[in-house]
Amino acid sequence: MTQAQSPIGPKATIKPKELNTNGHKRIDNYYYLNERENPEVIAYLNAENAYLEQVLTPVKDLRKKLFDEMKGRIKEQDESVPYKEGNYYYYSRYVMGGEYPVYCRKKGSLDGPEEILFDGNAMAKGHNYYHLGGYEVSDNEELAIYAEDIVSRRLYTLRVKNLKTGKVYSDRIPDVEGDNFAWAADNKTLFYIKKDPQTLLGYQVYRHVLGTSPQTDVLVYEEADNQFYMGLGRSKSKKYIAIGSDHNGVATEYRLLEASQPMGPFKVFLPREKGHEYDIVHDQDKFYVRTNWKAENFRLMEVPEGKTADRTAWKEVIPHRPDVYLANMDVFVNHLVLGERKDGLTDIRVINQQTKTDEYLDFGEPAYVAGIGYNPDFNTNMLRFSYSSLTTPNSTFDYNMDTKEKTVKKQQEVLGGFDKANYVSERVYATSRDGVQVPVSLVYRKGTPKDGSAPLLQYAYGSYGYSIDPSFSSTRLSLLDRGFIFAIAHIRGGQEMGRRWYEDGKMLKKKNTFNDFVDVSEYLIKNKYTSADKLFAMGGSAGGLLMGAVINQAPQLYRGVVASVPFVDVVTTMLDESIPLTTGEFEEWGNPQNQPYYEYMLSYSPYDNVEKKAYPNLLVTTGLHDSQVQYWEPAKWVAKLRALKTDNNQLLLHTNMEAGHGGASGRFQVLKEIALEYAFILNLVGITQ
Repeated sequence: MTQAQSPIGPKATIKPKELNTNGHKRIDNYYYLNERENPEVIAYLNAENAYLEQVLTPVKDLRKKLFDEMKGRIKEQDESVPYKEGNYYYYSRYVMGGEYPVYCRKKGSLDGPEEILFDGNAMAKGHNYYHLGGYEVSDNEELAIYAEDIVSRRLYTLRVKNLKTGKVYSDRIPDVEGDNFAWAADNKTLFYIKKDPQTLLGYQVYRHVLGTSPQTDVLVYEEADNQFYMGLGRSKSKKYIAIGSDHNGVATEYRLLEASQPMGPFKVFLPREKGHEYDIVHDQDKFYVRTNWKAENFRLMEVPEGKTADRTAWKEVIPHRPDVYLANMDVFVNHLVLGERKDGLTDIRVINQQTKTDEYLDFGEPAYVAGIGYNPDFNTNMLRFSYSSLTTPNSTFDYNMDTKEKTVKKQQEVLGGFDKANYVSERVYATSRDGVQVPVSLVYRKGTPKDGSAPLLQYAYGSYGYSIDPSFSSTRLSLLDRGFIFAIAHIRGGQEMGRRWYEDGKMLKKKNTFNDFVDVSEYLIKNKYTSADKLFAMGGSAGGLLMGAVINQAPQLYRGVVASVPFVDVVTTMLDESIPLTTGEFEEWGNPQNQPYYEYMLSYSPYDNVEKKAYPNLLVTTGLHDSQVQYWEPAKWVAKLRALKTDNNQLLLHTNMEAGHGGASGRFQVLKEIALEYAFILNLVGITQ
């Protein structure tokens, strides 16, 4: 079936709705698609799914082949590197045919008998979707809090299990955060975050005593400002339980309670203040504070216990550096470890607290990602860290901070004859229209021509200060081995190049994000990495907004675009405070109730800017139960595009009727979604094998 002969896609009924904001009128013809329980809406989504299957009939076999190929690279029987916490070594493993991890531990040494804490495969039985959010073991190592979601709305139910007897207690607390809970030191009191079932914001912290009714749980803190996100956890030192409140790039506040005094009040570490963000790590009798106070890229301070709210008691440890972003930290008995970003790459810096000397770990590749791992043991000189690159599979290292010896504990085993020597990675810089140098990480198979004839997939995200690092993907090999080049555009809105990189890609500077992506595309075409009839773009969530903005701005540059769970109806969503996450996003996009933000957002919102013109081939994916980007945004966008576009290119919408923002649950189910995306792309350049 040629593209010109594609069957005509389903047309959603037009039902105009007038929307008025700041004296401005908009007509939304597809507003009603937000009625999740409406049979007409479900019928439309099912019709779009059926249409997609019809159009992609020629690549049915290719989808299966891609799925089998990607699954075939994954070691089915696999195990994580154990870490020691308390008297136990903890790890997870996968069994043959298992979709979910099995969480285990061994006492004293790795030669001891295995205790199974949670068998994800058994727990997922009978559910179309299953996710174990996280678990937390009590100080006496006998009990575990855990939380599970069986709908994919990120509303978890908290349970407690006795790890000695295997008994699950009757305590059952619904609508909680999936991995934000903490035990007190008494092994019977626990704290958790309750979520608002409508907005999905965690806003209350409760104290629960094992064996008592959740109805009698005590509210210990309520976040009054719905623009703040909340976190909860126990410090590495185990001395404190911490509640963190964070307002996207605007303010932070921590409250602390000594874990040995669970009935006591939480005390504020330092009161919130607009423009001040900070993180804390407890170290014996003091705290390290990573702060942006008078330091855009953050600096490191220390302050004694008991004096935290007095900023005159804060002492500088690492000063602010305009070219280095201080990202995170970890502390050990004799060492301080910092995660830093410079020139778009991640560095790990180890400081010996005794000798006051420091060093940076050397990785020796042009584009890579390294990060501080999970290091629960304070009294050790061993640092666990992770490393990967576009050509090096995910690796776990132990590093002796005294002898400087690195040991590979595990490298992801890629089956099917993978050899990293067959692949090449590059780091180049594209000049954006305002003169800014945008880093681009590339990977391709050796021998791939760079004469404009190779197909290329360009990926980016560019929001929330979230950096897309050049890490390894075994699924991506299915494209590289078929002659594709893969490029990550490290555009503004991320934090790859420091805090300013983020600030210059949000609010009233958001269009820099879109411009950077388009300018990277033009660079790749001009420098013969690809050509416009072979260039593909991909992004998800806020990266799906990027895709929508880019095809409105420069549709002629792309052969095809994949937009996953795309945030495309920016203005209407940001005006609706009942929608999950809206209020917390005002500092990212702006509040459209204010005229300047309304006009700016309206000028780039993909849905509002669909026009009568030719668009590239487009595959849009969503989940009916998505909690982050509601399914109706992509559905409305596709309906409007189908009514207005003037070309014969493919326009496909795939709704997973059982999943949410993260797609299907299960280790292999997600590969079916990737196989769909890749088959769509490959088909457009005539690759059907």
